[in-house]
Amino acid sequence: MTAELPQVAAEIEVTPKAVDRIRKTFEKMGVQGGLRLGVLGGGCSGLSYQFKFDTAPRTKDKVFDFDGVQVFVDPKSLLYLRGMTLDYKESLMQSGFVFENPNAKKSCGCGTSFTA
Repeated sequence: MTAELPQVAAEIEVTPKAVDRIRKTFEKMGVQGGLRLGVLGGGCSGLSYQFKFDTAPRTKDKVFDFDGVQVFVDPKSLLYLRGMTLDYKESLMQSGFVFENPNAKKSCGCGTSFTA
């Protein structure tokens, strides 16, 4: 069995599993648009990930396309997300999206906030 390689888009990566899950969620919810990834102040480690659906990119957003799935990232968030990989993992205990961010010096236990 060969490992799935992530699809690379210069600054961020989204694995094929994550792309597939995003696409299925869009279809299930009837969502048109893309996935907004960002960073907000707050969370138990100082910064938290923003992860939501958006109908269209904003004027200054960087737009990435992963096999037809669009990902929108604002310029300020891109500073913290550059080099990040978004993956989707499933196990007996839990399943969900996982942020693998080389800019995170420390992460909280839940994986949704970090310190840069």
